[in-house]
Amino acid sequence: MTPIFQLSADHVTAEAALDPIAATLDGVTTDATALTDLTPDGFAGRADLARRTLAALAKLTPESRADRIAAAHLRNSLEAELAWHELDEPFRQVQAHFGTLSSIADSVRLLPRRDADDWHVLAVRMAGVETMLAGWQKTLQAGLDRGLRAARRQALETAAQAERYVGVHNALVEEYGDGPQTDELRAGADAAHRGYAALARFLREDYAPHATETDGVGAERYAVAARLSLGADLDLAEAYEWGWAELQRIETEIAAEVAKIQPGASVAEVLALLDKECSVTGEESYLDWLRSAHDRALEAASEHFDIPEPLRALDVVLAYGSASGSPYYTGPAEDGSRPGRTWWPLGGRKRFATWSELSTVFHEGVPGHHLQIGVAGLAGDSVSRYARVHSVSGHAEGWALYAERLADELGWFSERGTRLGMLAGSALRAARVVIDLGSHLDLPLPDGSRWDFDTACRFLHERGLAAEHRVHAEIVRYLGWPSQAISYKIGERAWLRARAEAAAKPGFTLRQWHHDALAVGPVGLAALQDALR
Repeated sequence: MTPIFQLSADHVTAEAALDPIAATLDGVTTDATALTDLTPDGFAGRADLARRTLAALAKLTPESRADRIAAAHLRNSLEAELAWHELDEPFRQVQAHFGTLSSIADSVRLLPRRDADDWHVLAVRMAGVETMLAGWQKTLQAGLDRGLRAARRQALETAAQAERYVGVHNALVEEYGDGPQTDELRAGADAAHRGYAALARFLREDYAPHATETDGVGAERYAVAARLSLGADLDLAEAYEWGWAELQRIETEIAAEVAKIQPGASVAEVLALLDKECSVTGEESYLDWLRSAHDRALEAASEHFDIPEPLRALDVVLAYGSASGSPYYTGPAEDGSRPGRTWWPLGGRKRFATWSELSTVFHEGVPGHHLQIGVAGLAGDSVSRYARVHSVSGHAEGWALYAERLADELGWFSERGTRLGMLAGSALRAARVVIDLGSHLDLPLPDGSRWDFDTACRFLHERGLAAEHRVHAEIVRYLGWPSQAISYKIGERAWLRARAEAAAKPGFTLRQWHHDALAVGPVGLAALQDALR
């Protein structure tokens, strides 16, 4: 192991000790009975670790191409993280649906439950939820005291999310049943639920009245967020203009696809027809369909990708208690003890449109996130440990959206309506670009008007073709997580450019390019083309 790779590994170990919640989500083995310190001191400690690692990295010289890639990824990621800390973001980080609260709740549900020791760790983690959330409240209160305020909308949405989590861990106690650890598990679950309830009260009664009514974060904060999400500095004006053009291009393709399905019908009429014809009813039927679709995707992808045996295991679960509206993925454990998992929110539905979700199966599973993140995790010494643990959203989401487009190129959308589902998903991602940039930077729409919450919701439904159950949650997510929403389309654009460059050279084969591209591991978009080259 080179000094740079050793530093990368040491940083992951130290980081996991400071933030065991994130370690669980990242699949890094650490003391799961330890708590993440969400007080100001805890955030300061994690910033100090980033500074120490950057100082150590500055003294090292890369010895190989792999070293150069590893060093650049570590440096760029930690510099972006420090820029985020220097803007005092921890003191106003209230992010609904995919934020601190959901990370804590998911970290409980991701812990193994194989034996008595595992159940004890689970009980301790649940009991610690109350303490961690109390620490987070201290940080947010310190932010208010300093005039660093999150958006009122994010505070109220996170309060509602916390209220939904009250009682969510009872299912784990019921899964264990009656036994010697039942009382410990029940006490842990009760403590966690007290913590969720206390957080909800704090956000509603103490925080929201003093929060800002402004949803957007402005140019300075957005630029730093974009560095974190993309691993690159972004020409914001160019990206906004490109997003509009890309949406119009996709809408032309959608019109042609709609005409094939039902000549003379409108887009809305065809979507309603497909919802009626191509859906399943009930949670169990939905889960059965999802599992079958993932299995079929794995089989189809095996003809075009090298899929390591450990990645042929994938959990598919319903995300009870989540109001995110969007499915998501968590990677396998670093030691192989836990497979990758796709999570599917219910969104209050009883009937589930399958025609529109096949594309998301490719995105979240294979050949999307599960393959990409899994290959990096299994790369051993060819990819640094930091890169195996820390993906870049533009790289990961760009690949997953590329995987959807690739599925279309390979003819995998053969069932009725499924290709329109892919195009509708692509329209949603293009709409995200203009909504996210326009809302946070206060950029004008083509008619000269400005973005607000209701305008964004209408736009996402009408132009982004988002299903009704997703619209509200999606816009809340974009406003609370600036720049992440643009990482899909901006990342896909980077992957397509890299593939086009490679395809222009003699000897190009798609299967080999996929193998080589995934073998590089996560890098920022600024370095992607050079790394693949």
